[in-house]
Order: sequence, then C-alpha cells, then structure tokens
Amino acid sequence: MKLISSKNIGLLIIIILFGIYSIPKIINRLSNENIIDTNRLHQKEALSYLKIDGKDRKVPDFILTNQDSLFITNDDFIGKVYVLEFFFSRCPDICIEMNRNMKKLDKKFGDSNDFGIVSITIDPSHDRPYILKKYSEDLGVKSQNWHFLTGDRNYIYDLANKGFNIYANENPNFGGGFEHQGYFALIDKQGYIRSRNDNYGNPILYYLGINDQSIDLQGIDMLENDITKLIDE
Repeated sequence: MKLISSKNIGLLIIIILFGIYSIPKIINRLSNENIIDTNRLHQKEALSYLKIDGKDRKVPDFILTNQDSLFITNDDFIGKVYVLEFFFSRCPDICIEMNRNMKKLDKKFGDSNDFGIVSITIDPSHDRPYILKKYSEDLGVKSQNWHFLTGDRNYIYDLANKGFNIYANENPNFGGGFEHQGYFALIDKQGYIRSRNDNYGNPILYYLGINDQSIDLQGIDMLENDITKLIDE
C-alpha cells in the first residue's frame, strides 16, 4: 500500500479547512440573496411621500363628473387608499393594458370600503358620462369604488400636467390622437401621494401601469403590496 506523503497530507488539510470556512459563508450568501430578491416586492420600510419644494405633496383638489353623472371630488376619497390614472376610452394601445392591470387591483381590493380607483379621461369632448358608463360596463367593472371622471378639457390638462406632473396632451402622431404617460399615482387615506423607493433609496414617485418585459417586478405587483401597506397604516 502506497503511503500518502506529508506534502499531500498538508494539502488535504488545507482543502478541508477551506471547505469548513467557506461553504457556510457561501450558503449564507445565497440565502441572503434570495431574501433580498423576495423583499424587492415586500419592502419593509414605510412608503415615501412625494415632495414639492421640501413639503409632502397632497393630491391636488379636483371636482369632476363620473360615469353616473355625479360630482366627485378629492374629498370623497379621504379615509380611502386609491389609485389614480389618466386615460381615454378610444385609446388603442397602452390604456387597454393599464386598465387590464387596474382590474387586477379592483378584483383584489374593490370590495373594501378603504379602497378606490380614479380614472380621468384626457378626451373629455368625446368621453361624456354615458360613454364612460358604457366603457366601464364593457370593461366588466362591478365595484362602486371605481370612478371614471370627465370634465372641462383645460381643467383636466392642468390637473394632469401641473397638479400631478403626469404628462398628457393632444398629439395626432400618436394612436387615438393623444399622448400620455402610463403611470398610476398611489394616494393614502389622508390624501398624500406615496410611493416606494428604488434601489438607491429614492422615491419612484409613480408606478408604471403597463408591463415592462425587461424587468422582473412589475408596477402592478408593487402596487398590490403597497396598497395593502397603506390600508393597514
């Protein structure tokens, strides 16, 4: 039988010691990475406030008419967490996906008295209350807490572009004749605009209402978690 040399014994001891030291650290690192990935959705920290000139920004005051021809104001949502978007009924592209995602929120939270949805048209000359009523019916909306709102054109554009800083405008070069950003705003029970932070600790401000195939975590997934967080505050 061939004996193991002292040199080989020393090498074997080094390998064993390296394994004892390194393997637990590798396992721990992998476990931590999994926890971090999971916490990208279920963030533990409180949601941030949108700040303008150093002050926590409340949703701008508004009064508009819903699909049932009732006046709706921002005060009607005090005590509710709600999501707000700008859209139009004849939109051929992103609005379809936005409201498909919004329906997921309505399905999950629509029966709660602590939750609401506001969809404001940027095509008010066409989107009268009866048009919005049919749109909501065709979309299959059953919740009484989802309001489709219309009103004066200039009033709505000021609300979008200056009040929320969510861009909307007429543009014949875009589908349906209007250009707008596909963002959802999240508002808490006191009327403050809230959001989670990005990987650098900065507020994301608004949630993307359409799906982005280049990323794993969609805006609608983050919203489902963050709405629950605000309802429980």
